[in-house]
Amino acid sequence: MIDTKRLTLRPATVDDASFYLRLVNEPSFLENIGDKGVRDLDGARAALLAGPIAMQAQLGYSLWMVIRKEDGATIGMCGLIKRDTLPDTDIGYAYLPAYWGQGYAWEAASAAMAYGRDVVGLPRLLGIVSPGNSASSGLLKKLGMHFVERFATGETDLYRMEFPPRHN
Repeated sequence: MIDTKRLTLRPATVDDASFYLRLVNEPSFLENIGDKGVRDLDGARAALLAGPIAMQAQLGYSLWMVIRKEDGATIGMCGLIKRDTLPDTDIGYAYLPAYWGQGYAWEAASAAMAYGRDVVGLPRLLGIVSPGNSASSGLLKKLGMHFVERFATGETDLYRMEFPPRHN
């Protein structure tokens, strides 16, 4: 679906359930994103069907699988998410720790942001992050997002980026 220099971002399928199960149960995922309650392959399939697969069918975007071109390894997920709890679409991402610090998150998030701006025509993009997750906050800032507010619960910071109006 989306190709970058080193990565391919493609929609999730139920065949990605084993990777998804592994990713959402990583200690770093549980700490920084939260517990999705996915404990087995059936739960992972159901979560993918109800989440990214349904969103992709409905909106034409979702969290996508991030595949490293050099070896075909699935290294994480990155994409655009429309949540009921936010007024606009946000960018989301999660990677297996073995692939951190190599620029993959920025490369995939930049491509997802460009897709949202240029293909979907989003007027703005949000980012949410746990206040203690400095790596994720740093990525949002590197993407050009600006801190907006910390939600009243104190558990989430909101970032935003406005896109210039499109001219056809």
